[in-house]
Amino acid sequence: MPELPEVETTCRGITPHILGKPISEVTVRQARLRWPVPAQLPQLLIGLRFKQIKRRAKYLLLKTDKGTVIMHLGMSGSLRIVSRDQAPGKHDHIDIVFADDTVLRFNDPRRFGAMLWSVAPTDHPLLAKLGPEPLSSDFNGEYLYRQARNRKMTVKSLIMDGHIVVGVGNIYACESLFIAGIHPSRQAGRISLRRYQKLAEAIKTVLRRAIEQGGTTLRDFVNEKGNPGYFQQSLFVYGRANQPCRRCGAPIRQVKIAQRASYFCSCCQT
Repeated sequence: MPELPEVETTCRGITPHILGKPISEVTVRQARLRWPVPAQLPQLLIGLRFKQIKRRAKYLLLKTDKGTVIMHLGMSGSLRIVSRDQAPGKHDHIDIVFADDTVLRFNDPRRFGAMLWSVAPTDHPLLAKLGPEPLSSDFNGEYLYRQARNRKMTVKSLIMDGHIVVGVGNIYACESLFIAGIHPSRQAGRISLRRYQKLAEAIKTVLRRAIEQGGTTLRDFVNEKGNPGYFQQSLFVYGRANQPCRRCGAPIRQVKIAQRASYFCSCCQT
């Protein structure tokens, strides 16, 4: 599933190709995604320009003068920049065509993604109750420590809760906890401020590295050019069960926490 770095990579990749260009055509071949594509979307978009393109959590927000397109890549979705004469494939569900014949093409084999419209995106139910961005100044160790007080959930569940902090998916949670030296099953309310400060910095470091390397390719993710990300080559623990820890050599262990596969080193993480 595309996580925050993959979505940020996509955001940065598509922006120079479509920002400020007039939209000349919108083709919806398949409207039955996770939520139905609004029937009026083509009529709403034609003649408008995307004045701002940004990411909020795992959502892409493409802002026009009249409203905002909210996109989610779901489990297997991707946005690609193609030419108008490139024939659509089986899972190419939506094309947004610009006046210079550039096409923003939404591909989603599993159809768990979404393309919605909102005139007030900050109040949209998908966005209104989200926590702070992990790379922002609002997110730090003191904030995490306050949020964790009196909570019996695991620390891994805490940092994956989108109401507490957005975009720390399973891969990046495992990697951040390893760098911070914290066992993923530790009770959130029993971790010190000092260790949360270390964890917050680890989360920022892991996400920045992943963005720099174009995201993590595990199954389906590709960027706007159709190329995979390469952060998977740098993973310390995720997906490495029974392989030696890159730090101490002990075997990486795998358990389930909140129904998610969790990877850790029992020697390096306590």
